[in-house]
Amino acid sequence: MNYQLEILEKSIGYRGFFSMEKYRLRHELFAGGWSAEIDRECLERGHAVAVLLYDPDTDQIVLLEQFRIGALDFPGGPWLLEIVAGIIDHPGETTVEVAQRETAEEAGCALLDLLPICHYLVSPGGTSESITLFCGRVDASTIGSEVRGIASEHEDIRLQVVSRAEALALLHSGRINSAAPIIALQWLELNRLKLLEQWGMTPA
Repeated sequence: MNYQLEILEKSIGYRGFFSMEKYRLRHELFAGGWSAEIDRECLERGHAVAVLLYDPDTDQIVLLEQFRIGALDFPGGPWLLEIVAGIIDHPGETTVEVAQRETAEEAGCALLDLLPICHYLVSPGGTSESITLFCGRVDASTIGSEVRGIASEHEDIRLQVVSRAEALALLHSGRINSAAPIIALQWLELNRLKLLEQWGMTPA
């Protein structure tokens, strides 16, 4: 069944780097009838693309370490180990274009192949943001040790090329603790043999 909703009022509560939209709405109930009027806020920050960079020839993963304001009070602190990611900047820009751009900007390398993993909502109880997640094949030997990022965006990114086993150990220890790399690494473990076959490789 397609349930219905009615937006009674919508306004902008705050507009800055992100914006906060305020809604007054009601929706149909599972038991029948309609809900009472509900007030909700929704963080609008656009939609993003993330890419797990994997070199199947060396069985290595490329991780990015950078500061994240949302992790200020999280155990371990706000410097997180993540994967390449970026916001879709303008209407009409494709997720593949964002993946290519962000890989070049943040990791300084080119994608040799790009395969979709999933498209998911980040935290739908409070934000509309979604992430399109990819696995990107790269040549890890082309990745340098310099600090990367766009200065005007205050990016300060340190690259780490680690073995797949080390990446999984970082995941299991809790050092990798944000959604995109967790989902991507778990996907790789489930699909690596199929992935290698698709790339014409024999698993070691």
